[in-house]
Amino acid sequence: MSHSPNKLLSRLRNLIPIAFASTISATSSSSSDSSFHNNRSSVHKTKLCIIGSGPAAHTAAIYAARADLNPILFEGWMANDVAPGGQLTTTTGVDNFPGFPDGVIGADLMDRCRTQSRRFGTNVITETVSKVEFSKRPFRVFTDSRIVEAESVIVATGAVAKRLRFDGSDGFWNRGISACAVCDGAAPIFRNKPLAVIGGGDSAMEEANFLTKYGSKVYIIHRRDKFRASKIMQAKVMSNPKIEVLWNSAVVEAYGDDKNERVVGGVKVKNVMTGDVSDLKVSGLFFAIGHEPATKFLDGQLELDSDGYIVTKPGTTKTSVEGVFAAGDVQDKKYRQAITAAGTGCMAALDAEHYLQENGLKDGKSG
Repeated sequence: MSHSPNKLLSRLRNLIPIAFASTISATSSSSSDSSFHNNRSSVHKTKLCIIGSGPAAHTAAIYAARADLNPILFEGWMANDVAPGGQLTTTTGVDNFPGFPDGVIGADLMDRCRTQSRRFGTNVITETVSKVEFSKRPFRVFTDSRIVEAESVIVATGAVAKRLRFDGSDGFWNRGISACAVCDGAAPIFRNKPLAVIGGGDSAMEEANFLTKYGSKVYIIHRRDKFRASKIMQAKVMSNPKIEVLWNSAVVEAYGDDKNERVVGGVKVKNVMTGDVSDLKVSGLFFAIGHEPATKFLDGQLELDSDGYIVTKPGTTKTSVEGVFAAGDVQDKKYRQAITAAGTGCMAALDAEHYLQENGLKDGKSG
């Protein structure tokens, strides 16, 4: 049975999303504006440039392309050590995205989003944006091999969950180790099983409380003797009978389950005061030590909060620079969900279209 090259590549991408990323440029150039992809020496012009590759970026691209803005989208090449498609490419099953009653593989979901973006005419480029110039108009967006001049820009570069490194931390990633309790906590492998959360801030408190809905017991492993979380969040944790705190402790190893060595069966926990190492049987380990927004390439040209997230005007995706918008986790430190990212991607596209219309830079209407 024969398959077209694009269909075969799509299947391979679902199986090996990271390895597949290097083939995307060639695929894009065969189905988008080939002159754009092949001509890297000149400056390219567009009404809208989107930076990012997750649900926010592709939702923005879909809306913008349908509004005849002909957007250029830079999806990056292993930007922040993540394949095009963002954090969802590191997730196996996604069960809380509407429209998939049986769940969907994260990489497959993003492959569908990408296909839909391109269907309406988005130029998807697998290059990482290295810098931007927002001080004059049109705005300029740079990669290592091309320059794009854009009348408007949407930044949707996301935020990367911080991870700890110890023996087994990589091998059991998505096999019992996660950085999102809300995303993964309800999975069958965690139900009615002992679980552990690493962290001491509000996020750790929230995730621990959330996991008590599914786990038989939840341990909070914290390397200090007190939490940095707010008092009210600490009170909720300390009053929950299903939560136990391991103070002055750090995980030094994760190991496999006796019946299935491919999934987490427990962790080795070291007391940082005494040096003693103990064994803790858990079926899930969740990192809750914060996220790092991908905003360094902006070089201070947009207003950021104290944690590095882009500040947007309430109720909009407008940033401190008129004509530049932000969507998804790069401006959302609270919810950080695929569906909320997609929602702000829609908002950003509509905000950008309205900006272009107001300034006489756009013709036509949304569809």
